[in-house]
Formats: sequence, structure tokens, C-alpha cells
Amino acid sequence: MREHLESENAHELDRTIAAFEHSRYELMATGDVYDGEEAARGSFAESRRAFPDQRNELIALHHADDAVIAEVEILATHLGPLRALPPTGRVVRCRMSAHFLFQDDRLTCQRGYFDQLTIMHQLGLAHDSSSLAGRLTTLVSHPLIIGRAAARRASRSRS
Repeated sequence: MREHLESENAHELDRTIAAFEHSRYELMATGDVYDGEEAARGSFAESRRAFPDQRNELIALHHADDAVIAEVEILATHLGPLRALPPTGRVVRCRMSAHFLFQDDRLTCQRGYFDQLTIMHQLGLAHDSSSLAGRLTTLVSHPLIIGRAAARRASRSRS
């Protein structure tokens, strides 16, 4: 697992993919699944285009009967397009849990768990809901929901 994580840091995709019996990446925060070598290569191309310096710092490895769980800190600078989002130039730092699933001694899946809101906040795309910016963004983005909540509050205060 250490070698696999190091190959990701070195952007040595052939070595990264060679660790798998069948390449499969699942990103739980986004729901994205990259099944097969071509899909895995596409995922790496997309993420490295957006974050060319993306790397992970290993915090801990945990072992289970059919898995190794790596706790890592992902570090990256947003220097290229991320889907429809143009580069912000901002640095992202996010804790992630990567579950490496095995069948016998063959790696069959890497399943990543991370907080997408942390990344969006660091890219300047999300705000704390209690801040002025967060409240204004919510008001502009969701006027119907805010209106209904205000109406419920008003009807409760009259009761």
C-alpha cells in the first residue's frame, strides 16, 4: 500500500494501475465510480489536470481481514479546470480515508471517503452557513426554502 500511495504521488500511473487485479476506484463523496483501466486512467488525467501537484501524506495504515485502510492528507493546488470550474489557484488540504479492498491477495478496489464540502470551502465555492456570505448565498440560491422556513417560524410565533 505504501508503494501504491508513493506511485500516486510520483504520478507513475502505470505502476499505480499495476497494483490492481482489475482497476476500480469509488469516490463516495461524489458517487463517481471508475471501473476498469481506461476509466481509472481518465480519472487520474482529470484530477491531475485540475491539481497537477496532487499528493498524499500517509497518516496511518489499518489492517482488516480483506482490506487495508489508509488515512491520508490530500494536498493540492487548483491550477487547471475541475469539470466546469476554472482554476482558482487555491490550495486544498483534506483528510481522506482510502479503503483498499482485496479478494485473497489481489487488490480489487480503492474506495475513497472524504468531505467534499471541505474542498469546496477551500476553493471559495462554499461558505459557513452561519456567516454573512453563507446566509446570502443560501438566500439567493434557495429563496423558496428560505421563504417556507420564514413562514413556518412566523406561524409558530403567532401560535
